[in-house]
Amino acid sequence: MVGLIVWLVVGGVCGWLASLIMRTDGQQGLILNVVVGIIGSVIASYLFGGGINQVITITTFIYSLIGAVILLAIVNLVRRGSVR
Repeated sequence: MVGLIVWLVVGGVCGWLASLIMRTDGQQGLILNVVVGIIGSVIASYLFGGGINQVITITTFIYSLIGAVILLAIVNLVRRGSVR
């Protein structure tokens, strides 16, 4: 149960920071930030071999943040035809 709560909190923070970096914060709410952060962590675990799926450290947090930014860049590219 604690692992799920940690996933939600860290995913929310990663998603929120990624939305600030990609300037999509006004379009997203709390739930979408959490979803973006968790999916970003999954992307990071496939690309870098680390994410919040394992142990949460500064490195895995940064990897998850990078994965969330990549996800938002792909969404922006599909939606608008350009990355902001």
